[in-house]
Amino acid sequence: MPADTPLWTPSPEAIENSAMTAFMRAASRVAGRDLADYDALHAWSIGEREAFWALIWDHCGVVGERGATVLVDGDRMPGARFFPDARLNFAENLLSLEGDADALVFRGEDKVQRRWSWNELRAQVSRLQQFMREQGVKAGDRVAAMMPNMPETVAAMLAATSLGAVWSSCSPDFGTQGVLDRFGQIEPTLFIAPDGYYYNGKAIDIAAKIGEVVARLPSLRATLIVDYLGKAEEVASGIEGAQTLASATAQYAPAPITFERLPFDHPLYILFSSGTTGIPKCIVHSVGGMLLQHLKEQQLHAGIKPGDRFFYFTTCGWMMWNWLVTGLASGATLLLYDGSPFYPDGNAIFDYAEAERMTYFGTSAKYIDSVRKAGLTPKETHDLSHVRVISSTGSPLSPEGFEFVYSGIKDDVHLASISGGTDIAACFVLGVPTKPVWSGEIQGPGLGMATDVWDDDGKHIVGEKGELVCTKAFPSMPIMFWNDPDGSKYRSAYFERFDNVWCHGDFAEWTEHGGMIIHGRSDATLNPGGVRIGTAEIYNQVEQLPEILEAICIGQEWEGDARVVLFVRLAGGVGLDKALEKKIRDKIRTGASPRHVPARIVAVADIPRTKSGKITELAVRDVVHGRTVKNQEALANPEALELFRNLPELAR
Repeated sequence: MPADTPLWTPSPEAIENSAMTAFMRAASRVAGRDLADYDALHAWSIGEREAFWALIWDHCGVVGERGATVLVDGDRMPGARFFPDARLNFAENLLSLEGDADALVFRGEDKVQRRWSWNELRAQVSRLQQFMREQGVKAGDRVAAMMPNMPETVAAMLAATSLGAVWSSCSPDFGTQGVLDRFGQIEPTLFIAPDGYYYNGKAIDIAAKIGEVVARLPSLRATLIVDYLGKAEEVASGIEGAQTLASATAQYAPAPITFERLPFDHPLYILFSSGTTGIPKCIVHSVGGMLLQHLKEQQLHAGIKPGDRFFYFTTCGWMMWNWLVTGLASGATLLLYDGSPFYPDGNAIFDYAEAERMTYFGTSAKYIDSVRKAGLTPKETHDLSHVRVISSTGSPLSPEGFEFVYSGIKDDVHLASISGGTDIAACFVLGVPTKPVWSGEIQGPGLGMATDVWDDDGKHIVGEKGELVCTKAFPSMPIMFWNDPDGSKYRSAYFERFDNVWCHGDFAEWTEHGGMIIHGRSDATLNPGGVRIGTAEIYNQVEQLPEILEAICIGQEWEGDARVVLFVRLAGGVGLDKALEKKIRDKIRTGASPRHVPARIVAVADIPRTKSGKITELAVRDVVHGRTVKNQEALANPEALELFRNLPELAR
């Protein structure tokens, strides 16, 4: 049950001085009436989409030619087109400043620390642009990077997109086949990789993997090896056609960067679905869609402004990297981190936050829960006075996670739980800086997003669990899937459930406060006895127990129905006996409902997760039922799947 009082309420001064309030006043002038609060502003933003998105372009300072038309075929999903006459360049918008102030700050665990000024970033982009042009890279070509979250990655993306090339990235911990399953589909002309990377204090050698990937990408014209471990020349020398980034760009002096202005819906990024149920889908996002959505979310919802120090813990294989880098367009300094967030100990990121005066602290629900379970209380050990927003995504943040942020990390902070996905590279629901934060709830729908929750009959519901949908087109819908010429895969992914309505695949619920609770993926929804149950509801209960480090839950087909099976990873020295099983069941029964109580509880040594840290319920479900997991390369720890095969506890 929701608490009677919010965890946090913005002060009148904070509301008055917020970018959201300034935009609300601008919108009121455009609308010709007083939009008195966020709910009124949101209603206008979806009721008058043309006026809203035109105002976003102007208010957020987009560089480019807007054109006269804002929206064509706005009632079609897919098929709507935003700003069909516009011309703009993504990199031109991100390279928003010059000078000696920090543009990028980087930490590679405790091994590497660097910072680049805006002028240094521009110089590196210029050199890379000249190199890419010399290699024949042009608008529409793909540039692929298997890179850590480091400054050179940002510079390479900006150089590629300045030319109108399409950027695609993954992290260097992907296996060879995982990289090829992604980049092999899009036929890149240029491949960029590091000479290795650090994780948990160790240097990881990937030279052999790079060599194999390069050999199996026949479309490549060039390969660049970026120095991170100090072995770039050695690695490049062993790979045919490869050269180091330093040697490739040494011949070019920094020069003015040229920007190829292109249509609003020109391809910018290719992102990939997790690929745990088959070869990853190649999701193509547009220049204009990404820029407008991210500017709206960052400037208005997140309050990002020039001089902010903007951090999100992410790899280059997760859409949050693409979201983070757009912060440059608002004049923010990006705080980049690569490696384990718990090396050398759990204070690593909080040390970084204090040292660099972090203003926006972005992370995952899993990280917050791990800090809580480690017994850390950063509010007592670190100066986090500059942190204005703490943001959480990746999986639903439990009520305990919400409460720990305020009790253990910082008591006066805007906690913005956000939810969207790779599919839109943006958010359906997220933080609203002018509204209170309630435990367990995402504050509200994003401006311009006609987000709703529908029942199976396509009817709006409140206070009940249903499908997360978006009923009107928005700019960051993918423009296509790669290698899907008739669009059938794209339509099947989002529009088969409800005609002309985006069905996202999340199981969600509107709250009495106008906020939203995400209950997990709807395709992983449990249906014992025909009652729909979200897995997050179970995790929220069981992961409160100190004996449980983490859990994963599936529905097992059993005797013509489905039964709930809970797998738990236990804390050190803990065994799963009848007493602990009873404690788990009692906790779930009283905290959720009797329907949520698992029929079987099984202890496992590890839980499989994707490269971006999400647990993989569908893969576990397939293994339990003897089905093949089609793409184990998408997993960070595929060996964990074997722990779930042919379990005697599930045969009775």
